[in-house]
Order: sequence, then structure tokens, then C-alpha cells
Amino acid sequence: MPNIKSAIKRVKTTEKAKARNIAIKSAMRTAVRKADAALIAKEENAAELLSAAVKSLDKAASKGLIHKNAASRTKARLMKKA
Repeated sequence: MPNIKSAIKRVKTTEKAKARNIAIKSAMRTAVRKADAALIAKEENAAELLSAAVKSLDKAASKGLIHKNAASRTKARLMKKA
């Protein structure tokens, strides 16, 4: 643990940001997985799940959690299945 006050604050904010990033990335992966499964099974709510997956991919890319090209590539693969 650091001794300097600003470094202590930095550790706290980094931990908060890390937890937030993990949550957003996890939600994104779940949304993509659900949309992919729904598209393969040709379920009725596949369009809604696809929309949610695209939204979560865009959000993760805008936050810098994944590269914008990786988000675009994943969206293109999902759209190809749709």
C-alpha cells in the first residue's frame, strides 16, 4: 500500500474502475453469447438480443475496453448470422 495520499486515492479509483470495467465486459460477453445462441436456434427474440449485443459492444468500444475494430468485427459476424 502506498504512503502518499494521492497514490492511495489513485489505488482506490483504479480498483473502482477495474470493477466497473470487468462488469461491463462481462455483460457484453453475455449479451453476445445470448444473441449468438438465439440466432443459431432461430428464436423469436433473436432481434432484441442482437440489438442488446450491438449496444453493449458499442458501449465497451467507446469505453476503451475492447478495440473498435474488434467490436465491429463481432457485430459483423452476428449480423451475418441474422
